Amino acid sequence: MNVKINSFQHLGIPVTDLKRSENFYKSLGFENVMRSTFEMNGDTGFVSMMKLGEMIIEIYQMPAKELEEIKNRNNGHIDHIAFDVDDIDSTFAELKNNSFHIVEEQPVFLAFWKNGCKYFNIIGPDGERLEFNQIV
Repeated sequence: MNVKINSFQHLGIPVTDLKRSENFYKSLGFENVMRSTFEMNGDTGFVSMMKLGEMIIEIYQMPAKELEEIKNRNNGHIDHIAFDVDDIDSTFAELKNNSFHIVEEQPVFLAFWKNGCKYFNIIGPDGERLEFNQIV
């Protein structure tokens, strides 16, 4: 198999109040380097990328319909680990050809960063989600 992972890209954490979480991470020295929205089930969610040095933490607030699930948790939750790749399409094909459990039918485009990004997720042996991401 020939998958080239460049580096750890970001860690995604769902939050119940994006502004409160932005302020929390800013107090630790992180800087908000990107803010955007995303659509899910006909509703809008919000996302911020918080950066400190080479570390990026993606904090996102799910749309109102999905937010209740997060509010009802009694502990924190890390949603996914993301890896930076140079060629999302060839990485997708390589993992698909090697029978990895891929969540999406194809890489998904998001209007994040300056020119967007494309990503897809695989599921690990204990249900963990690993994202492969290319900033375009």
